[in-house]
Amino acid sequence: MERPRLATFSSSSYFDDRGPHGYAQPITEHVNPHSRPIVSYYFPKGVGAQHYGEHHPMKPHRLTLTNALVLGYGLDKQIHHIYNPRSATQAELEAYHDHDYIDFLSRVTPQNQNEMRHLIETFNCVEDCPIFSDMYDFCRMYAGSSLAAARKLCAGTTDISINWSGGLHHAKKAEASGFCYINDIVLSILELLRYFPRVLYIDIDIHHGDGVEHAFYHSNRVMTVSFHKYTGDFFPGTGKLDDNGTGVGKHFCLNVPLQDGIDDDMYLTLFKTVIDDTVTAYRPSAIVLQCGADSLGCDRLGAFNLSIAAHGECVNFVRKYNVPLLVLGGGGYTIKNVSRCWTYETSVLVGAAVPDELPSTIYDSFFRDSHWKLHPPLTGKVDNLNTAASLQRISIAIRTKLRYLQGAPSIQMQEIPPDLGGWLADEQRTREEKDEDKGTALAGERREDRSIARNEFFESENDVDQDEPVSAPPSRARGATSGRRARGGRRGRGRGRGRGAAASTASKDDGDDDGDEATPAPRARGRGRGRGRGRGRGKAVSEKDKERDKEKERERDRESETEIANMILEKESTPTTSASLDVDVS
Repeated sequence: MERPRLATFSSSSYFDDRGPHGYAQPITEHVNPHSRPIVSYYFPKGVGAQHYGEHHPMKPHRLTLTNALVLGYGLDKQIHHIYNPRSATQAELEAYHDHDYIDFLSRVTPQNQNEMRHLIETFNCVEDCPIFSDMYDFCRMYAGSSLAAARKLCAGTTDISINWSGGLHHAKKAEASGFCYINDIVLSILELLRYFPRVLYIDIDIHHGDGVEHAFYHSNRVMTVSFHKYTGDFFPGTGKLDDNGTGVGKHFCLNVPLQDGIDDDMYLTLFKTVIDDTVTAYRPSAIVLQCGADSLGCDRLGAFNLSIAAHGECVNFVRKYNVPLLVLGGGGYTIKNVSRCWTYETSVLVGAAVPDELPSTIYDSFFRDSHWKLHPPLTGKVDNLNTAASLQRISIAIRTKLRYLQGAPSIQMQEIPPDLGGWLADEQRTREEKDEDKGTALAGERREDRSIARNEFFESENDVDQDEPVSAPPSRARGATSGRRARGGRRGRGRGRGRGAAASTASKDDGDDDGDEATPAPRARGRGRGRGRGRGRGKAVSEKDKERDKEKERERDRESETEIANMILEKESTPTTSASLDVDVS
């Protein structure tokens, strides 16, 4: 009798039978490059395979789910550029983080963490920030993607850059915090500041963006706006309404503290009011938007009642300002909702409508309980502790702070700082990376504000052609005759000429500096090849000076003619071959 077969994962079907719920058909039409803003999408290969630990709430696998849904909907056809960027180098990470901290991250492993226990505690890599396999490679992956996305914006070759693997906003200069080891947001903003005068940072994660705020707390070139839950004991415990910045950065730090259970209408009303006032007052030249999905309802660590549609409407509202936009991920610990949220926001950013049914992917089992819908019901799970009066008080306080700005700060921009190509000296460099030295930084991108293509016509005084200088056609000196040289021929009267009379073929190749004097334009300073040396003048002179010059010129011509006549007589008295009569113009 045959034994019954046990069901295993390998024997189960990849795709669920959805019955009446249906499937989303992928988009097949490719985007017209000129029909909408240019969008670049960054997904470092292998970033979703990393693992913090079995019971850790941070699951990088959410990135794999997000990418699967993006491709399943066919949104890759609507995205102009999709990149698998290189990882960041150690020197790039040290643009913000301390060398000792980065060196520690590069050396620590699960195998040697006992020997490095003292450093682990120093750099706060405990509990929330555990040591796991390939941790440093994971940090380099998402940081490199955010840097590449920022450089694409600096190069002016994209309007929107998306990196869902980035947005880890808690990391400090010399320590890990809140599941974050490297603060890719600070690194990307520093890159943007090399070209853009002012950068606005918006954070809609449920946790306060303390790492980014701390990095630019003293700067007026970056304004930080964070919408977050604040109770005093909710992580990270910062982000009070009264935290405004200090020094030149005073009033350039805005915090919007919220209570549990805020719903879509309240959140969107407050968000649009605050952001519109901030953009009007600060006039940013670039925006960085951190889209932490733990502010959604039903999140494992969150306590808000936001739907995916409301979260996406925040992204859409910022997109409509038509300012260079860097969109990053962040928190989010119910991975099936995180992947749906970021997929929907990708569709919003590319301007494509997607159906509520999810596409068929090998991860169908993650979405089975919601019947494979893009917008499951997430609201109403937590009591709303926010009131209209409390939100109005916050709105008025934010508006009052913005009055202190007295307009957007003026930034004196000089030439773009030297590129960072020297950082790659010790790295294995590809051809693309070698070309990066010619651009604004290390992304292989170049600004195209000025046309520098070869073999183009001159368009304006700002246009610099790179064509090789073309030598002017040889012009005849006054009284000179072209053609074969003959003894006793007519002697030229040009100021620059060789020994002999007429211009030879060799002198044609070199080209006389004297042009025809048919036009009254001032003569350029030149020097002939022969013994007679004439000097032009680069500016207008008086009539008396002209007469004096003509007299000196006639005197030089007479001396030159006499000298040439003597030379001819000497040559006639000595038998020579025809080859010896060639003019030496070397």
